[in-house]
Amino acid sequence: MAVGIFDSGLGGLTVLDAVSRRLPEIPFVYYGDNAHAPYGVRDAEDVYELTTRGVERLWKAGCDLVILACNTASAAALRRMQESWVPAEKRVLGVFVPLIEALTERQWGDNSPPREVAIRHVALFATPATVASRAFQRELAFRAIGVDVEAQACGGVVDAIEEGDMILAEALVRSHVDALKRKMPDPQAAVLGCTHYPLMEEVFQDALGPQVKVFSQADIVAESLADYLQRHPRMRGPGDEAMYLTTGDPGRVSDRATQFLRRRIEFVAA
Repeated sequence: MAVGIFDSGLGGLTVLDAVSRRLPEIPFVYYGDNAHAPYGVRDAEDVYELTTRGVERLWKAGCDLVILACNTASAAALRRMQESWVPAEKRVLGVFVPLIEALTERQWGDNSPPREVAIRHVALFATPATVASRAFQRELAFRAIGVDVEAQACGGVVDAIEEGDMILAEALVRSHVDALKRKMPDPQAAVLGCTHYPLMEEVFQDALGPQVKVFSQADIVAESLADYLQRHPRMRGPGDEAMYLTTGDPGRVSDRATQFLRRRIEFVAA
């Protein structure tokens, strides 16, 4: 009954932590492609090849359902994977759709036509690759009309977080928020479109101001996954062991992950 969580590095641990708390009965297998992180500066073909390789490893671990916790992978690779690569008996889901469903106040899985929503001005903070893909805007257009999205590519933030340099990460976040505000002075909502960014959520909120509602992915994805598994219980895979897999150095990644989650995490080689 295992479920896979894929990420380019450590950011997906924010999602893993949330889904583990929401669904404690399910063993989760985490795959971090730390050897190739960050994905946000890679081209779409490279992201696709790396993502499919990681998802295949999670399938081998008994995960018929895999969540792409990496926003860049969700933006650059997911649609192509779903259309031409994922077998009928498997599922690969991204993190954009649950976020957009929450933003537009839709029920999980609501595929009704797009409609007007309360929030009209949205700031999107994401990696350069995610911003370039325009995947967020595309998915939003399926569900809402009349929403203005201003995207800010947050170069350097993921690298700083992966290296544990939170002082640099905070400085970069504030700089990117300032740049966004020059383009959209009064956003109503802000979307943290990278699973690393919840670690800096308080900084984003402080820089944006209390009047801006900040949408962070981890808890939203956890609720969406719980709903999905209730509707599709057969997608709980045959795996029965929780694991942490990495393409990087297991010792170094374990130490960084332990700092992230503030509990000991032991990674093994993927």
